[in-house]
Amino acid sequence: MKLNLGAGGDIRPGYVNHDIVQLDRIDLVHDLNVYPWPMADNAFDEILAIDLLEHLDDFMKAMEEAYRVMKPGGLFRIRVPYWNSWCTHADPTHRRGFHELRFHFFDPNSPYCKERSYYTPARFYIKEEVFILAPLSPYFSVPLLRTIRVKSKFWRKIVGIIGNTFSNIIIDLEMVLERAPDDIK
Repeated sequence: MKLNLGAGGDIRPGYVNHDIVQLDRIDLVHDLNVYPWPMADNAFDEILAIDLLEHLDDFMKAMEEAYRVMKPGGLFRIRVPYWNSWCTHADPTHRRGFHELRFHFFDPNSPYCKERSYYTPARFYIKEEVFILAPLSPYFSVPLLRTIRVKSKFWRKIVGIIGNTFSNIIIDLEMVLERAPDDIK
């Protein structure tokens, strides 16, 4: 089973499509700021959270709930606005932006998780980390150039240095996380 959190108008066949309001073709209506979420433990093989986590009040609790409702080995596909992009600050419903290292606190292979393992019992392996660049956005659009996806570890380091120095270089961050087994701490 697959779950599409905060689907809005992005209804996906083969998914349980969720939103906070009853929109057309939404299967599950629930405010994700209310815990626990009305889903069974270990129910989903995949969860999508596209442009969602930045709207929630308690990021850590949301990650723990995603961990709870996801099967071990399941994939958690996330897109969030980068911490210093205009996307973080333009939408009045956004609570936060995200730095890529925030997700490293959940990866048991990361020194951040190892050093602060007491933050949360939720564990996800980082399978993919992508910077999304949209040159000159939102002020100009470059014909034939919509967004640039930076996946390579080397180029993410270079773009990360530039993107952390200057705003609006990295617009969004995409992560693919794999839920670790329950016995991984």
